[in-house]
Amino acid sequence: MKTISQRELRNDNAEIMRGVEDGETYVVTRHGVPIARIVPYSVPSDLKIDRPATRRGPLSEFPRITSSITSEEILDDLRGGDR
Repeated sequence: MKTISQRELRNDNAEIMRGVEDGETYVVTRHGVPIARIVPYSVPSDLKIDRPATRRGPLSEFPRITSSITSEEILDDLRGGDR
C-alpha cells in the first residue's frame, strides 16, 4: 500500500489510476493525515459497515404533504407572479 498526498493524486491522477488498474492500493493524505483509500474495484467489496442504520431520522416522522399546485406555481406566486 502506497501513501500519496492529495496534491500527488491531483497532479499524477493518470499514473495513479494505472497503478490501481494493476492492483496497487493507495492511501491519500491531506497535511499528513490519511483521508481516503483508493483500491482496485472488486466484487464483493472489502468495505465493512461499522454502524448500520437502525432508525429513521426525526424528519421522517412528519407526514408527507401533497398538493394539486405545482412548485413552479407556488414560486411564481411568492415572486409576485411576474417573471
